[in-house]
Parts: sequence; C-alpha cells; structure tokens
Amino acid sequence: MAANLREAINQGEYLPGATLPKQEELAERYGVNIKTIRQAVGQLESEGLVTPIRRRGTVVRERPPMRRMGTERYSKKKWKYGDTVAFIADREASGRPWQRTDQTQTVRLMEADPEIAEAYGLQPGSLVYERARTVKDAGRPTHTLNSYYLPEIVEGTPLVDPTPGPAGPGGGLAVLTLQGYEPDHMSETIFARMPTPEEAETLELPSGEPVMILTRRTYTANDVLIEFARGVHAASRFSWTYDFKLPE
Repeated sequence: MAANLREAINQGEYLPGATLPKQEELAERYGVNIKTIRQAVGQLESEGLVTPIRRRGTVVRERPPMRRMGTERYSKKKWKYGDTVAFIADREASGRPWQRTDQTQTVRLMEADPEIAEAYGLQPGSLVYERARTVKDAGRPTHTLNSYYLPEIVEGTPLVDPTPGPAGPGGGLAVLTLQGYEPDHMSETIFARMPTPEEAETLELPSGEPVMILTRRTYTANDVLIEFARGVHAASRFSWTYDFKLPE
C-alpha cells in the first residue's frame, strides 16, 4: 500500500504542499482497511515524504532542498570584499529570499568539552566562547551551528555579541581577519545520524528524518586554529554541492 501512495506522490498526483485525502477515502479507493492505510502513511512519514500537520491532515512535504554550497560559500569575494556570509550565499544560490535576522544566536563563556579541547590543544575544562546559532528559512529552522573560539581572539568583538544576524559586515570571518587572524583554509567532516529528541524539536523534524552533522575547523595560513564549529542540519532541507579541481 505504501508503494501505491509513494508512486502517486512521485508522479505528481499529490503535489508538494497538498493534503492527502482522509484515510477513510484512501481505504475506499484502494479497497483496503483503515489499518493498512495508517501503516502505509506511517511508512511514508518515516521516509520523509509526508508529514502530519495539526488541523490540516497529512501533507506532502516540499521536496526541492536548498543548495548548501561547498568551498564557494566561503569565498573571500563574498565576505572580505563584500557582505555575504555563508548562509546568505546558500540562499542566493538557491534563489530564496533571506533576512539577516534569519540567523539568531546566543553567546556564552563555557568549559571546553573533550572534542573542543583536543581541537585547540587545551586542557579539558578550559574556557572558550560558544556562539550558538539557529538559522531559519521562511520561519522554518534549517540547521543549528555552534562555533567555539579562544577568548583571547574574540573578547570584545562582534563575535560575542548576541544580536540576531551575522557578526557585522562580512560576518565572523571578517571579524577574525580584523583581529589579525585571517582565515586561509578549512577542514569539514560530514556524517548522518538520527537526531536527539532536543534536535528534532529545535529543527521541527518529522518522525524518521535524519540529520547531517558537520564539523568544521578554520585555520590561518600558519595553521593556527581560529574556529571549531559543529552544525546539525535537517537532512531533507539541503543538497550538498561541492565544486573542485581534481588534484594531480
């Protein structure tokens, strides 16, 4: 039964944003009982094709994801010589509107956990600044991103200002540059897993949707680590695009 409904969705019988007929109607149409329909709809929900919305019913999910660009989102011509930070670069590449306040953040001084301490070569429990952001698209959360900085680098800068939006013109990379730590190269690691209950609530995820976990390290030309970041992305809301020259 799930295969029948999946085919109907994939062939455009039920378009993105459309509400499926009531389960009683589907049962009558396909000549099966309500229990079979419930199980089929539950299967499609776990696959991320549909999601239940209160007072509306089961809705076919919007499928076109936003482009999450690769190296180009960090291009210096965007943030150093312009005022386009990474999440805005993704929006523009995807043809989506944006506001600077689509990004909110909280800032705190905290003890480094083992992963952060290892990255910076610190003793566990050393103090670092955490800049925790939530980014939304048309009011819907797409991902969270937490960046961690050494206090001696960012103390008194816009990077520790919790005002919504990027950290001033050019965002955090521009701030680091003004502090004498211009970003030169990065390392990103990505993997998928199921979300924690807190992540599912924050990102408003339907049942069964995984998240993409991003770990990013940003270095100066002298290999000094100036940012360690961890991101949690709703898997269905992004396509990850990387353009690169093949190495010799």
